[in-house]
This record gives sequence, C-alpha cells and structure tokens, in this order.
Amino acid sequence: MDFVKEIARRRTFGIISHPDAGKTTLTEKLLLFGGAIQEAGAVKNNKIKKTATSDFMEIERQRGISVATSVLAFNYKGKKINILDTPGHKDFAEDTFRTLTAVDSVIVVIDVAKGVEEQTEKLVEVCRMRSIPMIVFINKLDREGKDAFDLLDEVEQKLGLSVAPLSFPIGMGYDFKGIYNLYEKNINLFSGNSKQNIEDTIAFDDIDNPELEKIIGEKASQDLRENLELVNGVYPPFDKESYLKGEQQPVFFGSALNNFGVRELLDCFIEIAPTPRPKKSEERLVEAKEKAFSGFVFKIHANMDPKHRDRLAFIKIVSGTFERNKPYLHVRLNKQLKFSSPNAFFAEKKEIVDISFPGDIVGLHDTGNFKIGDTLTSGEVLHYKGIPSFSPEHFRYINNADPMKTKQLNKGIDQLMDEGVAQLFTLELNGRKVIGTVGALQYEVIQYRLEHEYGAKCTYENFPVHKACWVEAEKNSDEFKEFKRVKQKFLAKDKKGQLVFLADSQFSLQMTQQKYPSVKLHFTSEFK
Repeated sequence: MDFVKEIARRRTFGIISHPDAGKTTLTEKLLLFGGAIQEAGAVKNNKIKKTATSDFMEIERQRGISVATSVLAFNYKGKKINILDTPGHKDFAEDTFRTLTAVDSVIVVIDVAKGVEEQTEKLVEVCRMRSIPMIVFINKLDREGKDAFDLLDEVEQKLGLSVAPLSFPIGMGYDFKGIYNLYEKNINLFSGNSKQNIEDTIAFDDIDNPELEKIIGEKASQDLRENLELVNGVYPPFDKESYLKGEQQPVFFGSALNNFGVRELLDCFIEIAPTPRPKKSEERLVEAKEKAFSGFVFKIHANMDPKHRDRLAFIKIVSGTFERNKPYLHVRLNKQLKFSSPNAFFAEKKEIVDISFPGDIVGLHDTGNFKIGDTLTSGEVLHYKGIPSFSPEHFRYINNADPMKTKQLNKGIDQLMDEGVAQLFTLELNGRKVIGTVGALQYEVIQYRLEHEYGAKCTYENFPVHKACWVEAEKNSDEFKEFKRVKQKFLAKDKKGQLVFLADSQFSLQMTQQKYPSVKLHFTSEFK
C-alpha cells in the first residue's frame, strides 16, 4: 500500500449548520451514496427534539453513547471519506468548534426558507479564521423558500463569503423541476418520490438547445436561461485554488431528504476537496506526507458503554501511519503508550484497525491518560495548536449534595471537564469550584451524568460573572502585583493552572483593561 497514494485518497470533512437545516439527513444520504448503508433511515437520528427536560436528558445520554453519528467513514469512487458530524444546538457549540480543528474542509448546510441563521454565522466565522475550504449546500428546495439570488446575496453578506454557484435550481417548492448542474453541465430532474433511491440525470451541454423546452417546459426553460446568464454575469467562475485557500466557496442546491442534488455535491466534493492538510504545531508546520507519526486528541467520549465505564479519545492523524500495538509518545505525560484495539468507524459499526493514515480518525480506549488537545507522536515533541477553550457565558458554583460521595464527585467533575463538557475554575480566594459553560443546558447534562454515571449528586448556586478572561502578564511587574491584590476576589485558576480573571461586568472589564494596560486579557485560552 503506497503511503502517498493512501493520503491522496483521503477526504476528511465536517458538516455544520444551524439546528434543523438538514445536517443529519445530508450525512445519511452521503452514506447512502457511499454504499455504507443500504437505505435511508438506517443511521440513528440524534436530532435534539424540543421536548421536556427529562426527555432531553435521555436523548443527551444516548447522544453521549452513540458514536455512530459523530465519526463516519466510507469509500466512494476510490476515495476514503471521513465525515465528522457536529451537534447543531448552540449549547453544544464548543464541541463543534473543537471538531473543526480536525477537519480539512467543511460543508455548510443552509435551509432554503430560513436562510443564514445565527449559529451558522458563528461556525463559519471559525472556519474563515482558519481558512478552512467550505462548500455551501442550500437544502430543502422541495419546500417554498427564498429566491436563489436572495440566498446567494445573504450568504455573501452575512457570512462574508465569496460564492460561485455550481448548480442552480429550476423553480422552487411546488414549481420545483430540478437542478441544472453548472459543474458537470447536466440537468437533474426532480420526481419527488426518491427518498430511498438515487436519481437519474440527463447530460445537457447546450442550454440553448430547444430540447430543453420538451424536458422542463417553456416558462421554466426561459427562466433557467435568464438565471444562468445572470449567474455567469454576476459571479466569478469557480477557481479551485481560491476554494482551497478558503477565498471562494462553491454553492450547490438540493433537497437532502429527497436525495436530490446530493450526488452532484459528493462527486464535485471528492474532486475538489483538499487531501489531508499540513497542521501547525508550536514547534513547526507538520506535513501529512512526513513518515513519522503524529496526531492530536480533539474529542473525548466518557462512558460510551455505561456497563464498562470506558472512555474513547478521538485522534486525528496528521502525519505518518498509526499502527496497532506500536508504542507512541504521549507528549504531555512524556511516556510511551501502546494501543491493542484502535477503532475506526464505518457507518454504524466500530471495527479494530491495524493501520491508519493521515486524515483518518481513530478512537483509542482511554483510562484517563488523555485530555483534549493532547499530542501523540513517534517520538518528536510537538504541541498542536488550535484547540481553544472559549470564554463561557454562564457561571455557577458547584456544591456537593452528598458529602459521602466527595471522591465520586471529584472524579466525575474531573473526567467530564477533560471531555470538554464545560470548564472548571477554582477561586484563588477560597478554593470554591465554579463551572462555566457555553450553554445553560450543560448544567443539566452535568448534573444528570454525575448522578447516573458516577453516583454523585450536586447542586448549583448562581455566580454573577460577565466574562472569563485568561491573564497574560509579566509575573514580577508591579502592575501585575497590584492587579492581583485589587482583583483577588475575581481571580481563579483553570484546570491547567492558568490564571483567569472573572469579570463581573462589561464596565469592570473595560476599567481593568484601562487601569492595567500591561496585563493582557484573552477570551480564549489559546493565546500562546
């Protein structure tokens, strides 16, 4: 097996969107095309339903256990495709941000009726910051929605993208006839009943050919010709180099539920999407083609099987090959570890793999050695950058509700924080523990999991904090000492022992920045 050929075969990408834009459905249809599943509906649907809190906890627990929709791999036309599915709900955004560090490109799903939504804006902003190549898929064309040109404008303005349509709808909602594929120059006719099957397409090079009227009717033909003329006049032609640099974003239209436009998306994706990209470490830039193995942990799942209390650490392979039973250096702990059963994920099933290549995602059984952001290598000391902890938006004191279970509570909090569910801050003044989360739902999740997985009970108490800021300062300067003395009530350490300033209001934050200019305050922990 040629190492370089194996790298060239790989495409690792994430699917991001606002909840309910059709991300899970699209993931499922991609698997259907890849032959990884035989009919739609085979992948467990893990959408977060808008139901009572107790139901949500049940679903959340299933979500924590079922890996099927977190990492999926399949082969298609000689390419090995790895999909990382991300939670759409904003309270789990941090999990999505971390997953984006492990992908080489993304597909952004947008609902034709709702257009660009708030969560999409945040996620695209992260992709733009990292110059990740993006393809936009405008979904649910079988429903009434916004005009195609209005949507393209919205994508450009709200998301700050430079779009190049590679397909264009013929009508919409009730009048939806199909899609003209500008990339392959063909027409895909919509029959509306192909949820389980795969559609046929008609090759159509010349849009002025009178045959078009026979296929889609006179009015639709006229509209399509006018629209395509406008597309060619307004939007730049697709340029693969610009796409790979993150400077241009191709757009596809379709209906994932009806299997429509998905093949066009997938066929174009495997041609243009990047193979595993180089990744920056603090020491140097690491290329995928290097022979020495390196990879990093971007996600940890605790208690995937509640009977066995096991944890899986998900590792993205950056360079070299990862082999079963071979010892590798855990950089942070400076010790050698070897793994007898590394897992790869194919549709719904996990299987043990002997060798994995750059771009692949491997699940390693973990007894507590790994934290998010850890690096594994063949021996070189590398620290991969870019797995941030974001400043939480909600803060509460956590109290032990059962003093007999202190040990279980501490172990539970420790493991859940390693998993990145939330962040733990210990106040310098009195040692009290404060939990910070991106979304309020996380508190229920933590409480539920502590009780059901660790046998510990906790209660919360409000703690009025506006923002957590990581502190960077000259340790011995008089200004820093003064800052510490005046603000001691608001200082805490995070889990890594970094100093954090918990500002109680926007005003207090601004005053602090003005009064102590040499003390830098950061809203993510990734400022080194």
